[in-house]
Amino acid sequence: MESTQQKVLALRRKDWTLPEIVKETGLAKSTVYYYIHATPLSAQKQAEISEASRRLALRVSAQRRGKSTKSFRPITKWGVDAVFLVSHLLFDGTLRRSDLSYQSRSKSLLGRVEFAMRNFYDYPPKRYHDAHTGVERISYFNVALGEHILLKVKELISDIRSLDTSLQLEFLRSFFDDEGCIDFRPRKGVRRVRGYQKDRKILLLVKKLLTQSGIGSRVVYPNEIVVTGKKDLCLFQELINFSPGVRINGNRS
Repeated sequence: MESTQQKVLALRRKDWTLPEIVKETGLAKSTVYYYIHATPLSAQKQAEISEASRRLALRVSAQRRGKSTKSFRPITKWGVDAVFLVSHLLFDGTLRRSDLSYQSRSKSLLGRVEFAMRNFYDYPPKRYHDAHTGVERISYFNVALGEHILLKVKELISDIRSLDTSLQLEFLRSFFDDEGCIDFRPRKGVRRVRGYQKDRKILLLVKKLLTQSGIGSRVVYPNEIVVTGKKDLCLFQELINFSPGVRINGNRS
């Protein structure tokens, strides 16, 4: 007799989505996700879902605020540029339907985010600079684009654990570039990499991805993840590290 897990996997292999399987089987979303998270949809199915999401975003935005005359190229599959862009907007950005923004002190990261966006949107961002904090912000104002990226953020969070290892590492690098720091106090024997995230679900997702890469870590209540120990720090350096151009803020303790 076919088990529940076998039935769910059979439907997944036929390119059924999570909501479709939940509706067919009556199982909880968490149960279905546990069974299928390591079995991704085909590239064709992902492209169809992305196109449907794009069309929905265009229709909703047209109803609410009028259709934008500035079109964009939707993200139809997860590559390095797409994961880099969406994850940085998630971690150190502001995500709204009306506008997308990314802020940082790192000119290197700002430049790379803008360059990644050019793969999907041809128009330059608006630029803002806070002379007091040194933080710069780039913003894109396009309702349809905003709707699309909001959908892709949810999709990335849902799918990242089943994507290629190189894309998982890109996601982790984005997290630590935006939310991380190095705590180095040799006189006290302190050597660690720390990351902060107010959304605990994201924090636990980061921990799971680190574990999948063989890197030990621990979550410190309420919103911090820490990597310590020579073995784990060396593996972190080898696989993830911080991006070129990301520097220590000397004004912090």
